[in-house]
Amino acid sequence: MIRVLICDDHMIVRQGIRQSLAEAADIEVVAEAADGPSALQRLRQGDIHVLLLDIALPGRDGLDVLRQARTEHPKLPVLMLSTYPDRQYAVRSLKLGAAGYLNKSADSEQITAAVRRVASGQRFITAPVAELLAAALGPGQGEMALDELLSHRELQVFERLAQGHSVGEIARALSLSSNTVSTYRARILDKTGTRNDVELALYAMRRQPPPV
Repeated sequence: MIRVLICDDHMIVRQGIRQSLAEAADIEVVAEAADGPSALQRLRQGDIHVLLLDIALPGRDGLDVLRQARTEHPKLPVLMLSTYPDRQYAVRSLKLGAAGYLNKSADSEQITAAVRRVASGQRFITAPVAELLAAALGPGQGEMALDELLSHRELQVFERLAQGHSVGEIARALSLSSNTVSTYRARILDKTGTRNDVELALYAMRRQPPPV
């Protein structure tokens, strides 16, 4: 029996995934969590075979939780869930050690297949995500990838700055102080060779991957 923990802050999503897996005789949802700390606490109790982890969690986002889960439980397969377009988070999730990446729009058969696959020690990667991964790892990339140039938190700040958010708005969204966000902004400007938010936005547009 594959024992699953679902971590998503929306109860209706957790219920939907639970229902999708209910018909699988070899899969059992044994626990649910509405945030990262609760999921990590449950993992420490043991006997979880697969973690289904939402990226957009309150407070501490799913990629941070993924990083810690992989540190504490390196053999645990983590299947990331997202409503975002694949190109935004799929490659980053896989580089951080996720066993697979699945959009929440997936049907019951795909969710079940993904859980079984990662539980068996394999990766679950859809065709569009495989293309993104191949492009990200391919030769001839003239510039360092953003997720290699910037830390995870810097990348979060970078994306919001490029979208025109103020330091205060970013601080509230990421549960950080304004001084901390300003420090990240200074590091980002230095690493990207830009001088202000306008140049940073232009830089982001130039580095944006093509639509899939």
